[in-house]
Amino acid sequence: MDKGLNYMELERETGWQLHPIGGETGQAYMGTKNEERLFLKRNSSPFLAALSLEGISPRLVWTKRIGNGDVLTAQEWCNGRTLNKDEMASAIVSQIINKVHQSLSLRRMLHRLGGKVLTPSDFYFDCIYGLAPELIDHPLIRQAIALLEKTMPVDIEVTEKVVCHGDISHKNLLLSSDDQLYLVDWDSAFLADPIADLSQLLERYIDFNEWKVWVEDMLKRTPYLTKDKVYWYSIVNLVQDIKANHKKLDYLRMNQNLIKLNLVLSEFKEIKGEQVV
Repeated sequence: MDKGLNYMELERETGWQLHPIGGETGQAYMGTKNEERLFLKRNSSPFLAALSLEGISPRLVWTKRIGNGDVLTAQEWCNGRTLNKDEMASAIVSQIINKVHQSLSLRRMLHRLGGKVLTPSDFYFDCIYGLAPELIDHPLIRQAIALLEKTMPVDIEVTEKVVCHGDISHKNLLLSSDDQLYLVDWDSAFLADPIADLSQLLERYIDFNEWKVWVEDMLKRTPYLTKDKVYWYSIVNLVQDIKANHKKLDYLRMNQNLIKLNLVLSEFKEIKGEQVV
């Protein structure tokens, strides 16, 4: 374990037996004591308390500062499962995302905590930062970057930005045994246009043949939203996912996303009337 606090010391400090839970950070555990179980995580977002109160994440039980200065949070352990990919198109997924976006208390809390406020230019530069040379040289990626720069949306006012999760993934949606859906893993939360989340759901989980229906529904439900903005953010998220696929050497998924990117670019150019080569 990092920061000089080993596994046995952490168990001794908390009084809980810890069972590591798989993940990229290695900071999450199932804690057991007698017959009780909790979900324990080191250095989770201080935003967690507000999410717990809103019923968006499992109930927060306690927080504790441990010997090396880290903060350990304990949440109610939920018997359940993460969603399957084919369940991501269900109404309950859109409902919990919209619940987050519509919450004024969450927005105020994240502002107070100094949460990042992201503009379209932030998404654009984050999208192109760190692209591998072979991706930069790929004709579709070059076309996407040129189109993103040329058609960047005008930024909305800070007061119109909402809390965004930032990683809408089936792995981050937990369905409890009593059918309560939770959105978890909030370490990447920020304040931005709500389409940042909605376009991620769209590009990752919705068949392209169904996009027009989904986009029309988004336009009805989301203030300040336009069709070209949906496609602009979808392209940003697709390039980000392709970058992540390449880094993980997941070339099968990368090529699948490149095929989807080609379809989205063609549709977007038709919407904008742009011919970018």
